[in-house]
Amino acid sequence: NEQIITLLSATKIIVNMLSSTLSRWASGNGPKALLQLCRRRISSTPAVHDFDKLGVIGLGLMGHGIAQTAAAAAAKDGIHSSIVAYETESSFLDRGRDRIQKSVEKLVSKGKLSSEEADALMNKITFTTDRDALNDTDFIVEAIIENMDLKKQLYSDLGQQCKPETIFASNTSSLSITQMALASGRPEKFVGVHFFNPVQLMKLVEVIRTDHTDDAVFDKCMEWVERIGKVGVKCRDTPGFIVNRLLVPNLVQAILLVERGDATTKDVDLSMQLGAGHPMGPLHLADYVGLDTCLFIMEGWVKDFPDERAFVVPDILREKVERNELGRKTGKGFYNWDGDKRGDPIDS
Repeated sequence: NEQIITLLSATKIIVNMLSSTLSRWASGNGPKALLQLCRRRISSTPAVHDFDKLGVIGLGLMGHGIAQTAAAAAAKDGIHSSIVAYETESSFLDRGRDRIQKSVEKLVSKGKLSSEEADALMNKITFTTDRDALNDTDFIVEAIIENMDLKKQLYSDLGQQCKPETIFASNTSSLSITQMALASGRPEKFVGVHFFNPVQLMKLVEVIRTDHTDDAVFDKCMEWVERIGKVGVKCRDTPGFIVNRLLVPNLVQAILLVERGDATTKDVDLSMQLGAGHPMGPLHLADYVGLDTCLFIMEGWVKDFPDERAFVVPDILREKVERNELGRKTGKGFYNWDGDKRGDPIDS
C-alpha cells in the first residue's frame, strides 16, 4: 500500500510539472514553432502514398488525356513533381503534345484555366522518345494500341529496366490484366486503370486487380485515381471489366435484332432511348465507338472464352467491317454519317 501511495504521489508531481510547463509553452511561441516545423516537414517530404514521378506511355486518344489530367492535378496540388510522356517516334510525340496543347488552350479560351495555370500544367510534362527516361518513375500508365503481344513485350522490357519499386498500370479496355502482369515479372505491382473517352471530361476510372495484385498497391492506385479528380470503381480482372462487360454484349444483341430482321435500326435505338432512358440507342453508339472496335473486342472474348454464351459475333458486324463500314469514322455503318453528325439509318 505504501508503494502504491508513493507511486501516486510521484505521478501527481509529474503531472503538475508537465501542466505548468505546457502552460508556459502554450503562452509563448511554442505552438507557432511546432506548426512551422510541421509545415516544413510536410512541404519538404512527399507523402508515402504519392507517386512523385509519373510515366505515361502512348499519347494517342487516351494517353494524351491521361497525361493532361495528371499534369493538371500536379500543377494544382503537387501530386507529381513531373510527368514523363513517352512515345516511340517523334511524329507520334509531336501529335500528342499538340493534342494536349490545343486542349489546354481551349480551356483558357473558355476561362476555365488561366494562362499561368496552363503554363504550369505544360511545364509538368516532359515529352520524350527516350524510354530510359521511364526508368526512375514511380508509376507508369500504359495506353498503347490494344495488341496483347505488343503490350506483353513492353511490360517484359519495363520490368527489367525500371526500378524495382515502379508500379505498372494498363489502360486497356478489354485485354487480360493478368497476362500483362505476369509478363512484367512483377505481378504484385500491376493493376488496370481503365479511363473513358474523353479522359479530360469523363469521371469514371475502372481500377482492376488480379489475383496477384498486392493490397497496398491496389489501394495506392485507387487513391491516385481520386487525387487526379476521378471516381474509381473496383473490379477484378474479368473480360470487359464492368462497363464493357455490360455494354458490348448489349450492342451485339441490338445488332442481332437487326440481322434477324426482328426490328429496324431506327426502332431498336428509339426503343432504348424512350423505353430505357438511354441518351442514344445501341446501334448509334456502336457506330460512334466504331464497328471495328466492337468486332475486335467481341472476337477476342469469343476466342478466349468460347464457353461464354453471351459472347457472340454477328455476321452482319463482321461483314460491315470487311466493307470498311465502320460507322462514324468512315461515314457509314448502321447509319450514314457526315463527320460527327449522324444521318439516316442505312436500312430506312
